[in-house]
Amino acid sequence: MAFTEAELDQIRKEMDCFIEKRRPPEHLRNKVDLAYKIDKLSIIIYEMRARFMGEGMAEMPVAKAVYVIKDDKWKIYWQRADLKWHLYEPKKEVKKLADFIKTVDEDKHRCFWG
Repeated sequence: MAFTEAELDQIRKEMDCFIEKRRPPEHLRNKVDLAYKIDKLSIIIYEMRARFMGEGMAEMPVAKAVYVIKDDKWKIYWQRADLKWHLYEPKKEVKKLADFIKTVDEDKHRCFWG
């Protein structure tokens, strides 16, 4: 099951606001940028960086939120050096998407932004 259109509209509104706040200045966006994607019940925030060799941009995941319908909560994940998603131990889940965004933005434990 995926989000309804109304839910998607609200998610996009919150995520667009967050991404716009965190994006680098426009003159740098061809080298580094920030984006997100929605996949079923997950939202993945990622950086895009110009490839060192070759053309295009490489995507580097920053954070992931997975909505658990039965619990009405968002689980928070970060990607460790093993390139696998791990629950964010300081705060494994939150009730609202805004709380996920705040957790990633503050990054008190330097798991998302390094």
